[in-house]
Amino acid sequence: MFEFITLERGGVDGVDKRVATLTLNRPEAMNAYHVAMKDEILTALDEVDADDSVAALVVTGAGRAFCAGMDLSNPEAFSRRDETEAERRRDSGGYIALRLYDLTKPVIGAINGAAVGVGVTMTLPMDIRLASTKAKFGFVFSRRGIVLETASSWFLPRLVGPQQAAEWAYTGRVFDAAEALRGGLVRSLHEPDELLPAAYALAEEIAANTAPVSVALNRQLLLRGLGYDHPMRSHIAESRAMYERGRSKDMDEGVASFLEKRSAVYPNTVPADLPDVFDDWDPPAFRI
Repeated sequence: MFEFITLERGGVDGVDKRVATLTLNRPEAMNAYHVAMKDEILTALDEVDADDSVAALVVTGAGRAFCAGMDLSNPEAFSRRDETEAERRRDSGGYIALRLYDLTKPVIGAINGAAVGVGVTMTLPMDIRLASTKAKFGFVFSRRGIVLETASSWFLPRLVGPQQAAEWAYTGRVFDAAEALRGGLVRSLHEPDELLPAAYALAEEIAANTAPVSVALNRQLLLRGLGYDHPMRSHIAESRAMYERGRSKDMDEGVASFLEKRSAVYPNTVPADLPDVFDDWDPPAFRI
């Protein structure tokens, strides 16, 4: 079905089908990005989001790179010939960022190698990023005469702080995994053959122990809260979510399993049972 990515089920041993893995799969080109890859990523994210049996998604790259950035050798890397003028004027990476922002499943980035340009900015809306000790990163746009993209001017300073974001964006330098860890871009570093097992262990911990609807709501509360102008908005959304969860079968199971000292088996799934607690949310229309 896919030419430039793969989408598979199963964790570190292929057994836990609640974990999905999206792999950027152009190893001969260091998984360089173009709009056709973007379309496949969006399709895969839609599939993951619609599948009630998927509890978490791991994203990684095939071969020695995660994604070496835009495929500058491809004349249709930035846009397709059949696109309208309005579509060509819109940054294609932004589609990925906005889709990840809206995703209901937690996303763990397993950055196995070079992540440069759009290769690093596409990871910013992921919830947790783990990196290989061999990984390198670069917000290289100013060294190419262009600017931040994939909505990274929104995500990056919120993730690492405005000072660190400014240094990386202004210098455009490529930096190693140790600097990425110090700067807060990644959560932990792992030897190359230990990276995916660590990412899967985290994904499987989420899948095995938590209520999917609660995780999905927590993800939305955290991400949307980044843009709120007052904590009252978070209070309102949390109150709605707590009310809905308080009358759910998941709540009954969570309490019963605690009292009975056993593992919980949560019956509610995502997206089937996900309540809308953000009915005042009106995403802005795109204009350029």
